[in-house]
Amino acid sequence: MSDKRQSLSDLKKITEAAAAEPAVEATPAAEAEAPTEAVADAPAEAAAEAPAETVEEAAPPVIEIPLREQEIDDLGRAYATGRRKDAVARVWLKPGKGKIVVNGRDQSIYFARPTLRLVINQPFDISDRKGQYDIFATVKGGGLSGQAGAVKHGISQALSRYEPALRGTMKAAGFLTRDSRVVERKKYGRAKARKSFQFSKR
Repeated sequence: MSDKRQSLSDLKKITEAAAAEPAVEATPAAEAEAPTEAVADAPAEAAAEAPAETVEEAAPPVIEIPLREQEIDDLGRAYATGRRKDAVARVWLKPGKGKIVVNGRDQSIYFARPTLRLVINQPFDISDRKGQYDIFATVKGGGLSGQAGAVKHGISQALSRYEPALRGTMKAAGFLTRDSRVVERKKYGRAKARKSFQFSKR
């Protein structure tokens, strides 16, 4: 029969071993709690980053449109053709003091009406370039109103070619678009396009 009684020295070893085991077990437990805290902090960080990402996604994407190249001749001038009704204008633009010459005459002489001079200066007004460019234009066909519109169209085109950055401003104002409105043709059986002859009952 074996003796299962233990001495005091054996009990001391068993007690020390039992005391050491909880310490070893405590370390994995602490490590197990640390990831739990990290996981608990992770949703908070994700929640903090989520609004920023939402704001970035909500903003519309910015599309950068490359500017067109500057189009100038050997003399440093930009050329364009303008049209309105039956009038056709050839326009040369170069840096200067704001002088506008139409068919060899100053604008104040050729376009005597202030409203016509206001029309041809509109491109400079919306682009804040008043008094910075000289214009030389030749125009033919149509009347004074159509010729003023043709010169305005040509100035807008030439200005956008000399300064491509102004193209967006000109296009938004509608100055680069050729005005397609022309005189309506006369119809047979009528006095004009719409006007009827005087009606006589007898």
